[in-house]
Order: sequence, then C-alpha cells, then structure tokens
Amino acid sequence: MKKYIIFFTLIIISFTSSLNAQSNFKAGEFLKFRIHYTGLNAGYATINVEDVTLNGKSHYHIIGKGNSSGAVRVFFKVDDNYESYIDKSTMKPTKFVRNIVEGSYKRHQIYYFDHANKKAKVENKKDGSINTETIPFDAQDLLSAFYNLRNQDYKKIKTGDFLNQNIFLGDETLKFRLKVLGRETLKTKFGKISAIKIRPYVQSGRIFKESESVTMWISDDENLVPLKIKAGLMVGSLNADLDDFKNLKSPINFSK
Repeated sequence: MKKYIIFFTLIIISFTSSLNAQSNFKAGEFLKFRIHYTGLNAGYATINVEDVTLNGKSHYHIIGKGNSSGAVRVFFKVDDNYESYIDKSTMKPTKFVRNIVEGSYKRHQIYYFDHANKKAKVENKKDGSINTETIPFDAQDLLSAFYNLRNQDYKKIKTGDFLNQNIFLGDETLKFRLKVLGRETLKTKFGKISAIKIRPYVQSGRIFKESESVTMWISDDENLVPLKIKAGLMVGSLNADLDDFKNLKSPINFSK
C-alpha cells in the first residue's frame, strides 16, 4: 500500500512540458484531488500557488500536500509536503522542499538548483549531510514540472505528440515521457468537459502491470488542469479525481 500512495502523490504533481516564461496560472490558485485505492477513499492531495521573493527575485511558491485518510490512514499514515520556488523569469526551480512522513519512513530534504552550472545541492535535514549532484540544463522538480506543463498552448497539443521532461529527484534525474492520445468529453463531479487524454510511460513490473498502465485527462483549455488519473497496479487500482478548485487564471467551462 505504501508505494501506491507515494506514487499518487508524485504523479499528481509531476507532469511535464517545454520551457516557457509565461504562466497560465496565478497566485491564489488552489487545486484539490481525491484519491481512491481499489474502491477505498485513500486520501487527498492539494496544490496552491503563492507569490514570494527569493534571492531578490520574484518567484511562484507552489505548495503540494498529500494525506491519507479514512480506513487507509488507520493502517498507513501519509503526511507529505512538497514546496517549489519557481523563478518567474525562467520558470525553472530555484529551491525545492520535500518533507514527508509515510508510515515509518520519513525524509526531509531541500534542493538548491544552480542551473547555470548544471548542479543541485541536496541538503538532508535529518542528518545534516549535503550532496551536490549534476543535473541537465532543463531540470525541473516534481512541482515545477507540473506547472511548466500548464504553460503550453493547448491549441498546439496534437494527438500523437510526445511531451518529455527531466525531473530531478534528489539522487537521480527521471527522464519522464508522456504521449498525447487524443481528445474526448470527460464526465466529472462538476459536469462534462472537453479533455486531452495523455499516457505517461512508467516502469512495469514493480508497481504497474505494464508501461502503459496509467492514463490522465487534463482540461482542453488554457488551464490544462488535471481532471482524472487512472492507474492499473500490480495489486489493485488507483484513481484520482479533481475534487475542488479556486482562483484559476482562465475560466473553466463544465456543462451538464
């Protein structure tokens, strides 16, 4: 169960795109997702955006949280907190915080990005150790990658396109790849909406049944907000749905 809940927290905040210094979101935005594991209410994840100044530069402060709840929390507690500080002029992360509790597993790390020198300093708050890792020029963290996706021109996203991104995970860089499957009308708790269907390619054999086990739907508009995720796992299945939203930069249109 542990690795399935961890997977959701990562996947809901880790979808990717090309660089673009413009933003299709704004400070005050709030997104909430409800997670189900094989029919059980497994928890919630939230993401909200704030404006801050870091190192004398204007940044977006993105805060992502994931928590188990209900019956799942009784036997496995999850309290995850992720924070990304994204330089508005480049849409690249300057700082990333990972502070998580997943059962008996705890980790508190801070990443400091030096994109000019292709380096990232990783500070482990538990033992005080500091490591320096080499990163690609376009490295993103889990949260900045998600918001980078949303800066694309949705009208230019075509069926068959591949979206690629390098996501730095602290000790390695994940080469993340998604394929655009097409467009369709999706039914949600808010009503029906036009959605872009995307397939993230994942590693099969440990968590997922196969490399094409995950499907994601995002709104077919300037927001490019994740609406739904379905994943077939080695044991059971995982579903996540948009449960609440506030202060989107552009109108989002649902119909009955």
